[in-house]
Amino acid sequence: MGNKTNGILALLGLGALAYWKYKKSTPEEQQAVKDKINTAKDNLNKWGNDLKSKANDVASQVQTKVDEAKTKAEDSLS
Repeated sequence: MGNKTNGILALLGLGALAYWKYKKSTPEEQQAVKDKINTAKDNLNKWGNDLKSKANDVASQVQTKVDEAKTKAEDSLS
């Protein structure tokens, strides 16, 4: 339990330091930080959408193969 507590405290400390540094920075520096965060968010959303699209493609291919196998099985029974 000690490691988990220390990790949480370290993250809180880093967050507080980052917030303090952000508040002390100039408006231009604050805008640069906002731009970096927005770019990272956009990249993450793009990556998630690409991953979702690939998963849907694979699911579609699997469904097609299952349908083909069903058709072959039904034809062989007839």
